[in-house]
Amino acid sequence: MLRKIVVPIILLAMLLITSVTEAITEEEFAKAREKMVLEQLKGRDITDPKVLEVMGKVLRHKFVSEDLLRQAYADHPLPIGEGQTISQPYIVALMTQVLKLEPSDKALEVGTGSGYQAAVLAEIVDQVYTVEIRPKLAESAAERLKELEYDNIEVRSSDGYFGWEENAPFDAIIVTCAADHIPPPLISQLRDGGMIVIPVGSPFSYQQLILLEKKGSDIYTKQITGVLFVPMIGEIEKRGK
Repeated sequence: MLRKIVVPIILLAMLLITSVTEAITEEEFAKAREKMVLEQLKGRDITDPKVLEVMGKVLRHKFVSEDLLRQAYADHPLPIGEGQTISQPYIVALMTQVLKLEPSDKALEVGTGSGYQAAVLAEIVDQVYTVEIRPKLAESAAERLKELEYDNIEVRSSDGYFGWEENAPFDAIIVTCAADHIPPPLISQLRDGGMIVIPVGSPFSYQQLILLEKKGSDIYTKQITGVLFVPMIGEIEKRGK
């Protein structure tokens, strides 16, 4: 009789402990997010109210592996598998801010990774199209974004060098991998007045984050800051030979 009574009590205790732990963890995540926005973003040069609001809203810990949960809101990139990373929160915010996004915009992201940057964009703009050359990452990101109910994001596995022509033109394009030049197909898929933000330079050293603006037949570029991104692969590697 004792065994029949004790076992359920132990199981109940374990369930109670687990639920309390989960509640505390979510509270800790919320505090970490608040601290991230205050110190890493407001403490630097992120001033766009929309970007600050979104960075404080998107659950970054949902985009990292369980063993890295405690570092989800830390001031550095984190590995997500296949040699790829989720960018430092500040860089995500900075790249989002410089595009000066509007709610009616349609954005293209090259380099889906975990899906975090796409989620940030989707909180601001009407539609996000994101491409990832690595099929497994594209599949996992699509599943994750679906679970988080981001119904305004479309994910596909393809070579981002060629953009997503059938959904062009785009108001904004964000590239989250380093290229030694700005892919011409991306420029051609940008609407007049639209902007691209992309890390340009050697994939084996620091790059320059470049903001490109298209005005009619003219192209204007501006250097934002030095960055370090994983390299773009695929067609761009052939072009570099």
